[in-house]
Amino acid sequence: MKPRIVIFAPYPKGTAPSQRFRFEQFIPLLEKEGYEVIYDSFLDQKTWNLLYTKGNFIKKGLGMLGSFFKRVGAIFRLKKSDILFVHREMSHVGPPIFEWFVAKVLRKKYIYDFDDAIWLPNYSEVNAKVHWLKGYWKVNYCMKWAQQLSVGNDYLAEYASPHNKNITVIPTTIDLENHHNRITDHTHSPVVIGWTGTQTTLRYLDVLIPILAELEKEHNFIFRVISNEKPQFDLQSLDFIPWNKETEIKDLATFQIGVMPLIEDQWSNGKCGFKALQYMALEIPTILSPVGVNTKIVKDGENGYLCSSIEEWKTRLVELLTNIEKRKAIGKEGRKTIVEEYAVKANLGKYLEVLSKNK
Repeated sequence: MKPRIVIFAPYPKGTAPSQRFRFEQFIPLLEKEGYEVIYDSFLDQKTWNLLYTKGNFIKKGLGMLGSFFKRVGAIFRLKKSDILFVHREMSHVGPPIFEWFVAKVLRKKYIYDFDDAIWLPNYSEVNAKVHWLKGYWKVNYCMKWAQQLSVGNDYLAEYASPHNKNITVIPTTIDLENHHNRITDHTHSPVVIGWTGTQTTLRYLDVLIPILAELEKEHNFIFRVISNEKPQFDLQSLDFIPWNKETEIKDLATFQIGVMPLIEDQWSNGKCGFKALQYMALEIPTILSPVGVNTKIVKDGENGYLCSSIEEWKTRLVELLTNIEKRKAIGKEGRKTIVEEYAVKANLGKYLEVLSKNK
């Protein structure tokens, strides 16, 4: 009989980056290893589609209520032999009643996985009035009751260690065969400087906009933003592409330079450098703020650049804009880093080890 993994995730399969690049892309490989994988999302597709729209609070509330009943049913269908894998939370809102019931009443072990500083408030403006329902405080209990933790970086592991010592660091990974399987065209003219992210992270670009406005006076380039919301930046070079799951890799591969500015704070320190990993996988030379895991991913001047000041950002951007050979060299080293340390196949063994401890 195949060992059965039941994955409890917040969102429908294939919708959220934190799930897609954290564990979903491992599912086919786990099945090849002999596991049966059951995927159970808290939100259904209809409620997920409503979640970040303005208003619709009654429909959202009814969707959440339905999700609670659905999750109750899933828990009572668990088998004694199941391996439980919980990503972020078993319920999108409220206290950790499901985690408590599983651990304390059913006496079942579960693996608790997260890749952000999810104990900190982080929410979209459309749901700001009700964000307190998330119950950010519950994360500490979810960690405490878990048999095993899998986290995305050392900062998250350090935060988790007072609550649970059984921790495995597994970085967010890139599927180089089935997804990030393109290489940028280094010769494209004009050069495209690019950034991708959601509307909640557009604010990180504020430090970069004046630099790009100044560079526009002397250099010909495109500043391309891929997001779910069009930015309102006063730039002649600005080009916006709406994020589309079907074309995201094709769109990303149009960049010749990838940027990831961040602000030094707890939330940024908890991030797993996913933008950088995406750029580097496509051989796009990458410029990052030296915040959190970015300093582990990138060796400055070898496989990317780490920039702290406005002058450093300007110098590195000009260097890459004007030197195609430098773009190629940095890009190739970046992709080599992904192949060796952050590709799916390079990290499968870590997941198999975690699962074997929880059979």
